[in-house]
Amino acid sequence: MTNTSLHTAAAAGREDEAVLVLEDGTVYRGRAYGARGETLGEIVFSTGMTGYQETLTDPSYAQQIIVQTAPHIGNTGVNDDDAESRRMWAAGYVVRDPARRPSNWRSQRTLDEDLVRDGIVGISGVDTRAITRHLREHATMRAGVFSGEALTGDVAGLIERVRQAPEMSGARLADTVTAESAYVVEPADHGWEGEPRFTVAAIDLGIKAMTPARMAERGIRVHVLPASSTLEDVLAVRPDGFFMSNGPGDPETATEQVALLREVLAQGIPYFGICFGNQILGRALGFGTYKLPYGHRGINQPVKDLRTGRVEITSQNHGFAVDAPVGEAVQAPHGDFGAVRVSHVSLNDDVVEGLECLDIPAFSVQYHPEAAAGPHDAAYLFDRFAELMGSASTREQGK
Repeated sequence: MTNTSLHTAAAAGREDEAVLVLEDGTVYRGRAYGARGETLGEIVFSTGMTGYQETLTDPSYAQQIIVQTAPHIGNTGVNDDDAESRRMWAAGYVVRDPARRPSNWRSQRTLDEDLVRDGIVGISGVDTRAITRHLREHATMRAGVFSGEALTGDVAGLIERVRQAPEMSGARLADTVTAESAYVVEPADHGWEGEPRFTVAAIDLGIKAMTPARMAERGIRVHVLPASSTLEDVLAVRPDGFFMSNGPGDPETATEQVALLREVLAQGIPYFGICFGNQILGRALGFGTYKLPYGHRGINQPVKDLRTGRVEITSQNHGFAVDAPVGEAVQAPHGDFGAVRVSHVSLNDDVVEGLECLDIPAFSVQYHPEAAAGPHDAAYLFDRFAELMGSASTREQGK
């Protein structure tokens, strides 16, 4: 791409022009999509063929520009039922061919309308698979999408703006997406008949709405608590189980949540973690975490359950992973919690996809068993959590 001035194009009234600029100097030109302006973030790709509304409203995508590898986006519009949170959180959106008009009986608006409403700056008309290949070869990096009045100056100036943007390593983002106050998800609202079986305290680090819904379907009352909650806040709801959700950012910044989980584990309360919650369990046990070259994002990620040998097709969205040994159980580096083993691994790159504690009631996975949108292969994990709470309750009654 040439380092030519962009000012003339904008001044000439071509308001639909947009550019995607990567920090390595690569530039892609296309058409503005969604809101006009400037956005900066880490550029990542998602391989999901469906579920764009759930992807955009997943808080785990905060500070990230999403590239959709599927060429056609927006075909089924958007509706009020499929959102995973109160708004879209992605920093930006990159697609090849946006639908000219949606066609689905559940559609209430176009995707473009919601992108504009939530201020999500996007670009269309670019080769998203070529961008994906570039990221696979060179790893995720910072990027920017520029359109409208932001499309001024020369490319060199835009590249410099991108290089000044914050990196994902070291980013503390859960506090920016968490619920402002606690709320309760009741089993009766999700088809459960009778009294709740268990009560769970769930820390919202960027929780997807379908997660407490899946628990409620199984008779679990879920108290969703903000990311800053303390042990006193957790114990106040008299939980049978404790949960930590998915969320954005670097797990090395989650110092308070790691400390909270250690306190909860010391109480003997059963624990289940998803995604960021898996990384926090890993850190609480004394393992490290590290950043993946380009992460796992999409609804077609194969994972092997090492306990059963079963392969699950999973929904994932993570750029960090737990650094734990795969194989036989080992003593947790943090000596208070006994033995632990890696329970699941990615069949694409052998990344740790789950942890299971053998001496305390705790386990976690790196993927999304609530699977909205996505496969339901891993829905059994919610049943496993219920069984763990039931076993703990039986042991407590037997004392």
